[in-house]
This record gives sequence, structure tokens and C-alpha cells, in this order.
Amino acid sequence: MNRIGRWARRWYRAWRASRLGTRLAFGLGALSLVVFAIVGALTVELMHDYLNRRLDEQLKTSQVAQVPHLRESKDSPEVVYSWYSAVFEVREGHAVPQPGSTLPNDVRPLARIAEEATGGDLFRTIALPGQGSYRVRACPVETSQNGTAGTVLLSAAPQADLDNTVQQLMLIEVIAFLIALAILVVAGRVVLRRGLRPLSDMAGTAHDIASHDLTATAALPVRASGTGGGAEVEELRTAFNLMLSHIESSLAARTEANDRLRRFVADASHELRTPLTSIRGYADLFRYAAANEPEEREAHLEKIRAETARMSVLVDDLLLLARLDARDVEPPVRPRRMDLTEVAAAAADAFRAGRPGHPLTVSIPEEPVLLHADPARLRQVLDNLLANAAVHTAEGTPVELAVTAADGMAVATVADAGPGISAEDQQRIFDRFYRVDNSRTRAAGGTGLGLAVVHSLVVEHGGTVSVDSRPGRTVFTVRLPLSA
Repeated sequence: MNRIGRWARRWYRAWRASRLGTRLAFGLGALSLVVFAIVGALTVELMHDYLNRRLDEQLKTSQVAQVPHLRESKDSPEVVYSWYSAVFEVREGHAVPQPGSTLPNDVRPLARIAEEATGGDLFRTIALPGQGSYRVRACPVETSQNGTAGTVLLSAAPQADLDNTVQQLMLIEVIAFLIALAILVVAGRVVLRRGLRPLSDMAGTAHDIASHDLTATAALPVRASGTGGGAEVEELRTAFNLMLSHIESSLAARTEANDRLRRFVADASHELRTPLTSIRGYADLFRYAAANEPEEREAHLEKIRAETARMSVLVDDLLLLARLDARDVEPPVRPRRMDLTEVAAAAADAFRAGRPGHPLTVSIPEEPVLLHADPARLRQVLDNLLANAAVHTAEGTPVELAVTAADGMAVATVADAGPGISAEDQQRIFDRFYRVDNSRTRAAGGTGLGLAVVHSLVVEHGGTVSVDSRPGRTVFTVRLPLSA
């Protein structure tokens, strides 16, 4: 039993490891073999029954034709083919064959049937010693009044020819079914191979993708191509290519995010290094006697405070962007019902006080513009946009601040009459640490984070921010959904 179990497990593992087309072909062959076996068994059984009925009809026809003659003449029974034919005289339960009968050496099996036939016609199938099976029919020629005695005609036909016919039929069916099974398996394997070729092509595509170095590039240059295979295979091919497109876009997004993270870390390190270096340099001056004069010491301290304030603003912006990126850890905004006109008015007052060299025009409606937002963060958005307009335009350049409401959206615009921003720079103006070459310099005080903070805060509130610029006119537009 253990050897059989090991053999069965070995064959099962080999079966599982074989190709799908091979398994389908052999499965089809096994199913066909079962069908052929059922059809063959039914055919043989039906043929055997049919030949038996034909033999019974021949026996009956032969005896019906002889019975009237035997009643009148008492002659010997007619010999038909190679059958045994006999007339038995039944007396007191014993059957005695009459002269002229054709009988085997051992007549006892036939005599017992003759003894039973005094009561009516009957069929029996018996085996005669050394001669095989015989089909026997016995019918009464004459019977006594009580039905226990009389004359009986008995015919016995050999079934060897019938059995040979059935055996030949079985042999023909087996050969025909085996040929049909072999043709079916071979043809099925060919058809299945052609039908499964699109799946093999997709497997080849997957192997090609696995051979690519996805760490170097996110592009997946291969796709499942070809036609045929039916609707199901076409659907699978489409889904496979769509999956590859999603993987490619995800890899591209991850690569871009990693590149952006590396640039962000590099820029942040560079930006933090500059004020730290300045602070360390000014602090080192206190070691020298030349820095002991009160006026000079105060100047150095003022430089240290300025660099510290600049670094604090940079760190605060970095922390805010990090919180916006990790909103699941800590909510970056605390929205509540608020009036945007009040925030805009406060931002305008602060801008006039801090930037008197830039005339500001304010257009705010008298009706409240209600939002569900964080007022402190929206104030930061407006302050950054106004500061951006002042820092990157010349002294005396007019600035405009307007607030409107239309189509379920609150719209805040900050415009200036500065030199404008090129189309290439407008595509990246909201990236972190990005500066326009001709204006956004460290000398001008920009860190490259102000507009990135604006964009992140507006998106966090469910809004959008855009820029439209040409020489002499730059407009930043913030759109936020109104409170329901």
C-alpha cells in the first residue's frame, strides 16, 4: 500500500507540474474514454439483446411450423441448422426422448426442461457440458387433461455464433474507440495549443518585464499583443495590459516621489546650512576683541537674530508641509465656519503696514463669503501670495486683492503689475524650493516654499490654485467651495 501511495503521489505531482494544455488534452481524453465505454457497453448490450430476440423468434417460428405435423404423423422432428431437435414423451414426471431426435450425449439438462414444458411454452439458456451455451425452447405438442403428461417438442440452438458476433463487435468498438481517442487527444492538444498561445504570449511578456531593471526606469516597454483566443482571452489581454499601465504609472509616480524627496532633502539641507553657517560665523566673531564694541556686537546679534528668524520660517514651512503630507498622523487644518472677507481684510491691513512701498487695492464684497475652513491657514495663504507679489516686484508696483463668490465657489485673487513669469516657470511655480531664476533668489529673501505651502493648504481645503502671468500682469487665483 505504501508503494502504491508513493506512486500515486509521484504521478499526481507530475500531473500538477505538466502544462495546462497537456492536462486539458488528457482530461478531455479521459472524459471521452468514459463516454466511449458507456456507449460501447450500451451498444454491446443492445446488440446482445437483439440477437437473443432474433434467435428466440427463429426457435419459435421453427416449432410453430412443426407442431401440427407432429400431432398428425408422429414423425421425427425437423432438423434446423445445427440445432438439437427432439420430441420427448413425458410420463409420470419423466421425459423420454423419442426415436429420430437429435440430442447431445448428456440429455438430462434437456429432459428437465421438457418435463417443465408440459404446462406451456418456455425458454431457457443452459450450458451443455463441453459444448457451451444453448438457447432452448420447449413447447407441448399434446398434453393430458391434468397437464402433467404429454408430448413435448424441444429445440436447442447454440449461442456460440451469437457470442462470437458480440465479441467481434466489442473488438471492433474497442479498436475504433482507441483510434478515435488517440485522434481526439492529438487533435485536442493541437487545438488547445493554438487556443492557449495568447496565454503563452502573455506569460512571455511577464517574463520580459521580470527581466527588466525597474529600479533604473519605471517604463515598461512591453505589452501583451496579438489577436485571437476568443472573447475571454481578449478580455484577459486587455486587463493584463491595463494592469501593466497601472503598474507603470505607479512606478513612475514612486520614482517621481523619490526624486522629489531627494531634491527636497537636498534643498532643505542646503537652505538650513546657509543660516546655520551665518549664525556660526557671527557667533565666532565674539571671540575676537574687535567684536567687543557695543555697536559692533549689537550688529552681530542683529544678524544672528535675522538668520535665526529666517531659519525659523523655513523650519515652520517644512513642518507644515510634512504635516500636510502625513495628514493621517496629525490633522494639518482645523476647519470651522468662517467669513473669507474678514480674513482678506486682515491680510490687507497687515500687508499695508508691512509693505508700505507697494500700493494695495482691495475689492471685498459687503456680504459675507462663508466657508468651512481654517481661518489661520487661509490667512497664511493670502499672506504668502501678497508677500510673493511684494518680494518679486519692484518698489512702487501696485498689488490687488479681490474676493468674490460665484457658482458655489469662493474666489480670491492676488494680482501685481510685475515683470511676469514665463510659461516654463508657471508649470513648476508651486513645486517645493523652486525659484524663478530672475527673481526668486536668496538675496530677495525667498526660500522657494511659500507657493508650495499655498498649494498644499488650498488642496487640503478641497480647492484649487492657479497662476496666469504675462509681462506686466500676474494673477494668482484661489478657488474654495462655499459653506453649505
